[in-house]
Amino acid sequence: MGVKYNEISPLMPDWRNLGVVLRTVLVVNLGMLLAVLVRYDNAHEWPLAVVGLAGSVEPFLILELTLLWLCGPWLVRQPYWRGVAVVTAITVICAVVIAGLPHFALWSNIVSVLFWGLLAQAGLLYYFHTRNRMLSPVVIEAKLQALQARIRPHFLFNSLNAVMSIVRHDPHQAEAALQDMADLFRVLMRDNRDLTLLADEVELCRQYLGLEKLRLGSRLEVDWNVKSMPVDAMVPPLVLQPLLENAIHHGVETSSVGGTISVNIFSVRDEVHAILRNPYRPGNERHHRGNRIAVANVRARLALHFDAEAGMSAKVINGETYEVHIRMPYRRKPPLEPARQTPRVAPDAGNGREQKTPQRASKTSSHRSHE
Repeated sequence: MGVKYNEISPLMPDWRNLGVVLRTVLVVNLGMLLAVLVRYDNAHEWPLAVVGLAGSVEPFLILELTLLWLCGPWLVRQPYWRGVAVVTAITVICAVVIAGLPHFALWSNIVSVLFWGLLAQAGLLYYFHTRNRMLSPVVIEAKLQALQARIRPHFLFNSLNAVMSIVRHDPHQAEAALQDMADLFRVLMRDNRDLTLLADEVELCRQYLGLEKLRLGSRLEVDWNVKSMPVDAMVPPLVLQPLLENAIHHGVETSSVGGTISVNIFSVRDEVHAILRNPYRPGNERHHRGNRIAVANVRARLALHFDAEAGMSAKVINGETYEVHIRMPYRRKPPLEPARQTPRVAPDAGNGREQKTPQRASKTSSHRSHE
C-alpha cells in the first residue's frame, strides 16, 4: 500500500513561528531587490532605489506581520480558504493604511499598492503551501523508516526472550512487560505527524527502558531528573525514544560492565529542554556514527514541527560521555482538546519524585530518581 501524497490538505502557516516570519521577511526583501534590479539599469541608482522602496515596503511588511501575529492562533484553527480570505482582508487593510501615509511617493495610487501587496501575499501562501506538500511526505517516510530501522528485530526477539525467562517465577512482571511492548508498538504503528504530550513521551520511554532493563539487568541504570518537567508541553512523538535506544545500543551494550543513561527534562521561560547523556567509548567509531545518525534524524523531525524555533546539539564531554541537548518551544495542549485524564507520569509536589501506577511498580522500581 503506497502513501497517497495527493491527499495532503493545505494548511495555513503559523504566523507566530520564527521560521515562518523569517522566511516571509526574506522572500519579500528578495522580491524588492529583484524589482529594483529589473527597473534600474544603472548600478549607481540601486542603493537609492532600494532605500526609497524599502521606505514603503518595510512599513507595509511590519504592519501586516504584526496583524498576522495577533491573529495567528485563531488562523491556524480555521479552514484553509477562510484563512486565505482573512489574510487577504488584512493585506487590503495594510495597503489602505500605507497608501494613505503622507510621505508615500513610490506607488502613486491605491491600485498599485493593492496589486503588489496581494501579489506578495499570493506568492507567500503558494510558497508555504508548496513547502507543506513537500515536507508532509517526508514526515510519513520518516515514520516508515523508523519502523524499519529503529525498532530493530533483535529488540523484539530479545524482549520476548526476556519475558519468557520470567513468566514462571514472576508472572505479574511478565504481564506488565507484554503490556509495555503492546503500548510501545501501538505508538510506533500509529500516524505520528501530530504533537503529543511530553508526559506521554516520557512514559513511553520508561516502558521502553523497562523492557531493556529486563534484558540487561544491572548493566543498565537510568538516572531520571524530571521534577521540573512541564507535563503539559506538546512535543513531536518519538523525539526521545530513538535517542535512548541509540544510547543503549552504542553506549551500554558495547560494555561488559554496562553504564548509566541520564535524562534531564526541564523548562526555561518559553522553552523545553531535554538533556540525554550516555557513556562514550573512545575509539569506537561505530558508536559515534550511530549517534550521529539518530541525532540527525531527530533534528530533522524537530525542524519539521517547529522550524527555526527548535534546536539540537550533540557533543562528547571529557571523552567519556555523549550528550544530546534538545531545545523546543513550550507549546501547551490546545484548550479545545479534552483534558488529559489520569497522567501516568506526574511530579510529586512534595519531594520531586514521580508517581508510578500500581501495574508499573515492579518494573519502575529498578530506575533511580535523581534529586
